[in-house]
Amino acid sequence: MTQARFDMPTQVRAGEVFKLRLLVQHPMETGYLLDLNNRRIARNVINDLRCTYLGQEVLRIEPSSGLSANPYVEFFLRATQSGEIAVDWVDDRGERGQVRRTLTVV
Repeated sequence: MTQARFDMPTQVRAGEVFKLRLLVQHPMETGYLLDLNNRRIARNVINDLRCTYLGQEVLRIEPSSGLSANPYVEFFLRATQSGEIAVDWVDDRGERGQVRRTLTVV
């Protein structure tokens, strides 16, 4: 299971634009590197990352092997109402990760 750090404010004012930061601990193997026995390391990158706010998709990233290990994503949203923000991702091996936070709009 992939680990992640997800940073965002827990409370914002209605209409305010706020920053979300996500750091996913993932090796992002390109499939081009060789191990110590000169065997190719299988490709394994995050190929789909999505963020939903109140159940509606607000961000989708389909990264490729050009993204470095432990990808960092920073983006902004406008607060409309209190609810859940969820980030989900899946890699080439089918392993999934997820983080969820609750946003309170005052």
